[in-house]
Amino acid sequence: AGVTASPQDSGGCGSPGASGLIVFERLSGEDQQYCICDTGLCQGLDTPAATLAPATVADTLAHRDILLVGDAAGLLDHWRIATDAERTADEHAVGIRSLLQLSGYPFDMDGVAICAGVPRVLASLREMIDRSTDVTPVVIEPGVRTGMAILYDNPREVGADRIANAVAAFDLYGGPTVVVDFGTGNNFDVISADGEFLGGAIAPGVEISLDALFERAAALRSVELVAPRSVIGKNTVESLQSGAVFGFAAQIDGMVERFRAELDGCTVIATGGLAPLIAPEARTIEHVEPFLTLPGLRVVYH
Repeated sequence: AGVTASPQDSGGCGSPGASGLIVFERLSGEDQQYCICDTGLCQGLDTPAATLAPATVADTLAHRDILLVGDAAGLLDHWRIATDAERTADEHAVGIRSLLQLSGYPFDMDGVAICAGVPRVLASLREMIDRSTDVTPVVIEPGVRTGMAILYDNPREVGADRIANAVAAFDLYGGPTVVVDFGTGNNFDVISADGEFLGGAIAPGVEISLDALFERAAALRSVELVAPRSVIGKNTVESLQSGAVFGFAAQIDGMVERFRAELDGCTVIATGGLAPLIAPEARTIEHVEPFLTLPGLRVVYH
């Protein structure tokens, strides 16, 4: 689920990325000048910062990301909190308000866009926005115009995050394009050359696959998710890491080759929390956009 809020008169920066819900407001007054990113993306900015800054929240079944970004330079700040379907609207308001204020941003929203995969969380976020702000959120859901035709047998079955990712991928790279989203499940979303959502594939994600393995195999224990020294593991830890990292990279390459055969070529984009881990080991991934959902939300919002 996502929510975004934009701060006024703030001059901080952070690292790029985002996905989820967005709220917009001017970052500074006419006379204030500053760099809105310490990653080098906007070094030397010497014009008034009249950009819009969205704060973003993105949900998967495992976690929620809250991200604050600026139009010109990207992410200003971000936080991660556990997804809890029991969390009330008031608890969401207290949590998000506290995170923003701790980083020097006011809880002040001019616009909100939401992308949510957990219905009860979406309902709670809607209530929070309704009670805490004067804005009406744009929610990616059936019936909302996204500018992208959904060529699924039943378009209502397509998750909001998949639609946001597809919209962002086509806006950034055109088509045909394949988005590989490393989340609770590994989603493969296929966009045509004309900007249509064609469909895709869904496979179990890396972390839940390992959780199932550890639960069923008493002799195996959890390991750190990093690439091992070699594909040939020399101990149990390295063998598990090899299967997780190189095994899923091989799954990605195999699926992408099949998509390419049907599409006669395509651009491949990786997103999601584990994209930076798996993408370097996958031959077919060309671009990594860890928070692809955010630009999709922004396109839909505007």
